[in-house]
Amino acid sequence: MNDPIGDMLTRIRNGQQRGKSTVQTPASKLRAWVLDVLTNEGYIRGYEETKTVEGHPAFEISLKYYEGTPVIRELKRVSKPGRRVYMGVKDIPSVRQGLGVSIVSTPKGVMSDAAARSQNVGGEVLCTVF
Repeated sequence: MNDPIGDMLTRIRNGQQRGKSTVQTPASKLRAWVLDVLTNEGYIRGYEETKTVEGHPAFEISLKYYEGTPVIRELKRVSKPGRRVYMGVKDIPSVRQGLGVSIVSTPKGVMSDAAARSQNVGGEVLCTVF
């Protein structure tokens, strides 16, 4: 797999389109950090570590809905393996005039765009969520 974050975002997107309550994705530290940001920002209910049928570690992601519609309306991958996107603290994009969130991988960890601005640190923009 070339793009594990893109794969996880696609699984979340597909699960919400089908109305699933949970989706499963392989486990990794970077995926856990991105899921922590999504949980803290209120886009997913949470996640827990499980095992697949073959015994590999995985995450069971609990999706969040409001009155039958998914909370996440738009989930886009910004920085891809073929084209990394790095931005300084002043250049980090505001998603939908601040209603959405950019997830940024910084030297101080993976965090939301608001947290990166408050800590005055830039980095790789992984994805945007609205």
